[in-house]
Amino acid sequence: MLKDIEKYKITSSKVKLSEHDPRDSGKLKKENAKEELLRNTEELDKLQEVFYADNRFGLLIILQAPDAAGKDGVIRHVMGGLNPQGCRVHSFKSPSKEELEHDYLWRHYKALPERGMIEIFNRSHYENVLITRVHPEFILNERIPEYNSVNKIDENFWKRRYDQINNFEKHVSENGTHILKFFLNLSKEEQKERFLDRLNEPDKNWKFSSADSEERAYWDNYQLAYEEMLQHTSTNYAPWYVIPADKKWFTRVAIGEIIVEKLKSLNLHYPPAEHPGMLAKAKQALLNEK
Repeated sequence: MLKDIEKYKITSSKVKLSEHDPRDSGKLKKENAKEELLRNTEELDKLQEVFYADNRFGLLIILQAPDAAGKDGVIRHVMGGLNPQGCRVHSFKSPSKEELEHDYLWRHYKALPERGMIEIFNRSHYENVLITRVHPEFILNERIPEYNSVNKIDENFWKRRYDQINNFEKHVSENGTHILKFFLNLSKEEQKERFLDRLNEPDKNWKFSSADSEERAYWDNYQLAYEEMLQHTSTNYAPWYVIPADKKWFTRVAIGEIIVEKLKSLNLHYPPAEHPGMLAKAKQALLNEK
């Protein structure tokens, strides 16, 4: 079990990513990471079954990160053993024509987990304060009457959007869905190595796109957007965790442990039988069969 896992939770109203070491691995050693990850995944598998049967809560897990930070790997290694009947992954791409006919939260609201379900957002509604913050011209695609020019998209616009997201998540949490948000904190140097890896290995070429190079040029702008997002939208009901992402083995263990501890905190239990005498009666009927 990792110690001081709560140190990765954002509780301050001021966030500087330069103060969060992407290479941090606590006191965990790489040679012990595989065993820790296995322990987490086995425990998560057991907890998911009770979570599904209990059918009181939903769990929304949000993953946000720079390109190549390892979101897909987290889903595969941490969640790969879960029963797909009770777990879904939703990857949000650029909004479709239909989605742009609605407010920006509409498509995310539709994908929320029902009770008993775990839903993973691979990217999320936070793209609306990240890529749009770096490229405010994308906001014009939403056709908001009051904001029909990039020049009108000011700090007040972003403050209102953070408030909208917080209100959305508060409403969701007050109606039975627990929310965990993970920002995978990748260094620029490590991203470069992972990009080169994708370019040098033919089997990984498909993972690289021209947009990866183009967006890397805005690294500093994104870092500022991440900091603003983290400090304005980490709440008691939907906290952000900044998880070091340069060491994939640590990232997976840390996220797995936080999810396990969340599920443990919910006082989950299997529902009772329909009525006390039903089980005995059904058992006897089966035993009496010729």
